[in-house]
Amino acid sequence: MYYTSRTLPNFFAFGLTTLAARNLLPLAGRRPTSRSSRNRQVFALSLLTAAGIIFRSELALLLAAHTLYLHFHPHIQLPLPTILTTGIISATSSLALTIPIDTFFWRSPQPLWPELSGFIYNVYNGQSLNWGTSPWHFYLTSSLPRLLFNPFILLACIPFTLLSPLLRPPALAILTPNLAYILLYSLQPHKEWRFIIYTIPPLTAVAAAGASWIWTRRAKSLYYRGLALMLVASTLAAFLASAGMLAISRQNYPGAEALLRLHGLVIPETDPRPVRRVHMDTLACMTGITRFLEIPPPLSSPPPLAAATGTNVSSLSPSGPLWLYSKTESPSQLLDPTFWRTIDYALTSTPHLVIGSWEVLGTVSAYAGLALSPPTESPHLLPEQTEFEKWMQMLQDADVGKSRMERLGDRVGKVWGWVERVMRRRVTGGWWVKVRREEVLRILKRVEERGEWGVRWEMEMEVGEGERGPIVGVDDEGGG
Repeated sequence: MYYTSRTLPNFFAFGLTTLAARNLLPLAGRRPTSRSSRNRQVFALSLLTAAGIIFRSELALLLAAHTLYLHFHPHIQLPLPTILTTGIISATSSLALTIPIDTFFWRSPQPLWPELSGFIYNVYNGQSLNWGTSPWHFYLTSSLPRLLFNPFILLACIPFTLLSPLLRPPALAILTPNLAYILLYSLQPHKEWRFIIYTIPPLTAVAAAGASWIWTRRAKSLYYRGLALMLVASTLAAFLASAGMLAISRQNYPGAEALLRLHGLVIPETDPRPVRRVHMDTLACMTGITRFLEIPPPLSSPPPLAAATGTNVSSLSPSGPLWLYSKTESPSQLLDPTFWRTIDYALTSTPHLVIGSWEVLGTVSAYAGLALSPPTESPHLLPEQTEFEKWMQMLQDADVGKSRMERLGDRVGKVWGWVERVMRRRVTGGWWVKVRREEVLRILKRVEERGEWGVRWEMEMEVGEGERGPIVGVDDEGGG
């Protein structure tokens, strides 16, 4: 879920490669040499060329695998002049698009083709080794099983597709180039599953054909009926496991949770200032914070430089204050008391290094591993409520004062909690695997100086859940 929502080049390319895969699917009742089939093949190669030149250079391998297959397959034989013409036109137009735009935005003094630069750095110069290496079989034995997730796909659906004389030819037409790409890319020591994400839709299409073959024959014999039952059961199990993993993986991004919580805590009644400045440290920025989570400036707000210097802020529109965000990692700035006096709020994993006096508005916890939970820690359903009544109440509880994504995350977590209670009571005898969490970030608000320096801890009276915490700070020289 995280990667599919990131602005990574892989996932811009993913849309184009999926559309290309769609155009390479065999057409029922059409020869691969027909005019319509040829047009689809040319369009697919054009998309792969554009995706490789603009977004991800590794797609040159996928393009090569598909091109060689289309040219040398005896029943397709895409002509070489067609391949060359398509490649030249697509490459020229893609280069004409990417070089001027990227040169401008990267402020490069000479024409810049980012994917060529990345290829030279990572592959030719071997610098990708700095990011770690994996064995040659990593994609086959680790990435593909995790991406396809449902083991029934690899153990039954795809094998049934290949064993069927009717389904085998189109399945091989889909599988051969994609598996060739995976094997070729396995020669690169540095491996990440996002590098082969483009092959998942084609592999899923082949698996879907096998699943359909099993399902449509479920009434013919006990054998197929058993396979159909396993197909349904494995799909439901994969869904429940995905929901559980979603609830767990959501806890890997405390930075995003901290920023969303800060936006919810700061309201005009508690902070009437027209400009609010937030500093986010490295851990916060690495755990989910993106520009998409930032509150955009009001339509009539001044330029950020003017707002940062405190000039011309009276032109702010009534639609809201101006939020300014700092992600600096400069040691000289972070050790400068003057810098911290310009910051109103901080999201930090090291509050003892934040200079000045700060009030803790809240803490954010993150995933810290799994632990076996004994029956003594089992949550109990209220005796006067049925499980269905508890389910309905659970879905209605977490909607007040939260964003849509927060509500969705809370509901996923609550559904998983309901599954836990049912499984503890009816299946596992009270045992369960629980998620451990630990506090990693603090949400701080700068306190106006009152002539006090040094480390200070002033506890406020507790007023219930979500109360504000201690005031912390370090002296003006940056000491601990």
